[in-house]
Amino acid sequence: MKTIKYKYIYIAVALAILGSCSEDFVTIDPKGKFDQSTYFSTEQECYSALIGVYDPLRKNTGGFENMVAMLNAGSDDFYAGGGSSTDGTGIQNFSTHSLTSISIPGSFWSDHFQGIARANMLLEKLPASPTSAPSKVRFTGEAKALRALYYFNLVRMFKNLPLVLVPLTTQTIYDPEQVTPDVIYAQIEKDLLEAIPALPDKVDAKTESGRLNKGAAQAILGKVYLFEGKNPQAAAVLAQVNGTPGQPNQYGNKLLPEFSDLWVTSNKFNAESILEVSHSSAGNTDWTFWGQGKDEGNSLNQMIGPRGYSRPTGSDAPDLPSGWAFNVATQKLYDAIKPDPRFAATILDIKALKAAGKANYIPAYQDTGYFLNKYLPRATDVRTGGGNQELNYKQNSYVIRLADTYLMEAEALGSGPRAQALLDAVRDRVGLTPVPVTLAAIKHERRMELAGEGHRFFDLVRWGDAAAALSDRGFDAGTDEIFPIPYTELNGTKLKQNPNYQ
Repeated sequence: MKTIKYKYIYIAVALAILGSCSEDFVTIDPKGKFDQSTYFSTEQECYSALIGVYDPLRKNTGGFENMVAMLNAGSDDFYAGGGSSTDGTGIQNFSTHSLTSISIPGSFWSDHFQGIARANMLLEKLPASPTSAPSKVRFTGEAKALRALYYFNLVRMFKNLPLVLVPLTTQTIYDPEQVTPDVIYAQIEKDLLEAIPALPDKVDAKTESGRLNKGAAQAILGKVYLFEGKNPQAAAVLAQVNGTPGQPNQYGNKLLPEFSDLWVTSNKFNAESILEVSHSSAGNTDWTFWGQGKDEGNSLNQMIGPRGYSRPTGSDAPDLPSGWAFNVATQKLYDAIKPDPRFAATILDIKALKAAGKANYIPAYQDTGYFLNKYLPRATDVRTGGGNQELNYKQNSYVIRLADTYLMEAEALGSGPRAQALLDAVRDRVGLTPVPVTLAAIKHERRMELAGEGHRFFDLVRWGDAAAALSDRGFDAGTDEIFPIPYTELNGTKLKQNPNYQ
């Protein structure tokens, strides 16, 4: 894995305010070249290394090649959009399911393996460090849970992976070979099962928001079990996360009373959030290092905004900064969600605003006029400090939230009073009456509740629905369920390309 060679051996473990971490979590100024033989000599250095393990979580909505924008584009609910059919080759090709080993953005592989490499180094160095015993236990749990999450993303995207659990050297960097997915999943389970008892029930809201607790690791494990088809195990662990449907769980999580409050930029680390990625408008990010792992803004905010947006004086249309018009919603999603109470918080119909004379915009590639309101920034979100406006939006993004775990447990149970209660709780929050719990009802609810949050493509694949749902997008069953491995990772290594890809 050639990409890891440079990012791993010379890793700068202490970066400024990092992904999934509150702005109070840590701000550290890295000095000089990283020396793994001497660096882990204090607890503070080990803590800084832990922050480096958290950093790749920013991949969710940070940088142009972020998970949410990419996965939305490959689903039936959104197009790639953007300026043209060549505006971002990777996202455009995934939207039409025509990826190749050349067009796949390599960062979807390398950024996750970077997180794994950082976890491996910390786990190797931590036992001999002077770190206190309680901190060693907690740091180890966090590193294992994060390694598990990075491998979970990788195995869903690429399926056929090398399993690397120790630091690589310049002599061993080309040696890893792929193992079967069940071996990867077994290691993911092992890491999470070992991490859960090592993590606290709750974290300090003032200084530790964004760090993992038991509930977050259990939620990841429940999702892993569900993707493996281990429904009884998924239901059991997710029940520990969910508690009594509609009531606060043992970790203090509960559904927010108002669905729209989930998307208020200032409402970070709210009660519904289980695992969340932090973004900041104070990072002074500019074009010289955007997308290189040091930027702290929410890039998805900028990507999905309408181009050339304006509104006349006195208009009651939202006050939006202009964006790049990626991830425009499809007519299929619009028609499905229009009667739903979550429509307004999910979709902004700028086409209708333009027709009413309340706003104007420049239609871009694949324009439908329907924009993802959940992550559309408002003018009030524009940074007031340094760096480029486009790169310094501050809205956090959810990796897992409680409504998601409710629906996952309901799916794992399949039927019965508890599955019904979980489904009812999600619907009741938005004023919908109960419907009988069935797989079809749960599928519909996930689509309505989680639209635009990057879950839909993986859901379609695991349900076996992708070929039918994406038949008009060029989806090839038996190939397009996973990504091709980037060519740069194959060149000079022992890795083999995924089936049916060149």
